[in-house]
Amino acid sequence: MIKNILLVGLGGAAGSMLRFLCQKWIASVSNLSFPLGTFLINIVGCLLIGVFFSYAAKHANFNYNIQLLLMTGLCGGFTTFSAFTLESMGLIRQDKTGLFVLYIGASVLLGLIATWIGIRIAK
Repeated sequence: MIKNILLVGLGGAAGSMLRFLCQKWIASVSNLSFPLGTFLINIVGCLLIGVFFSYAAKHANFNYNIQLLLMTGLCGGFTTFSAFTLESMGLIRQDKTGLFVLYIGASVLLGLIATWIGIRIAK
């Protein structure tokens, strides 16, 4: 059990640091009211978890330890659903209802599509 916790923690730390760096970079090149960094990170994270999920189903060498490290840890630390919900509430508080609806709808729809594409890519 300790090994599993450490694998998830290692992957989660790497994912969180990667998310932080990506968000900072995206913020430096974008000047939008739309939370583009979190949006793009969530879509990429959905794509990655779809690829990992499909690969794990087909390859015995993608064992449970690797799944914990990459899927639970890395993708869990990289994707930002909690930040997504907080930023969504921020758009509501700023009376940006149109952006709120666009952000929620596009994140969910494109996240599902990206996960499906990830699964298809890895087949």
